[in-house]
Amino acid sequence: MKKVAVTLIALLFMGKSLDSKACTNLIITKGASADGSVMVSYSADSHTLYGELYHFQAAKYQPGVMRKIIDWDSGRPLGSIPELTETYNVVGNMNEHQVIIGETTFGGRPELVDTTGIIDYGSLIYIALQRSKTAREAVQVMSSLAEKYGFYSGGETFSIADKNEVWIMEIVGKGAPILDGNGKPVKGWTKGAVWVALRIPDDYIPAHANHARITQFPLEKRNSFSGISSKNLNQIFRPEVECVYAHDVVSLARLKGYFAGKDEDFSFSDTYAPLDFSAARFCEARVWSVFRKATGTGMDE
Repeated sequence: MKKVAVTLIALLFMGKSLDSKACTNLIITKGASADGSVMVSYSADSHTLYGELYHFQAAKYQPGVMRKIIDWDSGRPLGSIPELTETYNVVGNMNEHQVIIGETTFGGRPELVDTTGIIDYGSLIYIALQRSKTAREAVQVMSSLAEKYGFYSGGETFSIADKNEVWIMEIVGKGAPILDGNGKPVKGWTKGAVWVALRIPDDYIPAHANHARITQFPLEKRNSFSGISSKNLNQIFRPEVECVYAHDVVSLARLKGYFAGKDEDFSFSDTYAPLDFSAARFCEARVWSVFRKATGTGMDE
């Protein structure tokens, strides 16, 4: 009988420094592992960071209790959100239901950082772990929180896994409101975040290292649920759903002047995190090295 479990290979957790942008995630889906396990590694490649093992104990709360949100990097208070009546036990970056969330920071366009947002990337990870029994539920929790309260951090890629599935989610803020001639937000602009989440096929080994990975993705179509927008987020638990995205991920890019092509040609990475020298040399090189090892071409070096 195959062992079906989520294995967290390596954890060097996020610290209080912006140097935490040097991170790498390696993911092995259950179809690509020898024993059917899902595996996720998460390293922070920085001489200023030291490993910490965080623990959030399972708890029950009375209705009306609020949770304070503190920015993971700076320690700045950002606001508060309602707590759930019940949360799950979390040790490190895995919870009691074997849900794992890791991250790498890609930053993206600096003007999209939302300084009024309440949810930062670190809080998003650990809130989702405390509230999710599956990877799909974690995607639902994370996207809902970011859209409702605004995303305070720079662009992030998240590895989201459970014992059966792996998802990659990428998210950026919306920056300051786009105003019309009367100083009011233009039609189509709303507070929140733009994001895309893709399920990784079961026989793949993906990796990411501080550069956005998602390019084109399946858009919502009538009578098809392979791709759905956040307007139909309640459909994420349908097994045929392979992609979920913010309903305005393309339209915001048009409003900002980043994109003018056809919707089906839209690329999240190329639009919100254009490749530059640092991303190609220092970030994609790490992913390339992972894939060389996976294919056996770099094992003797």
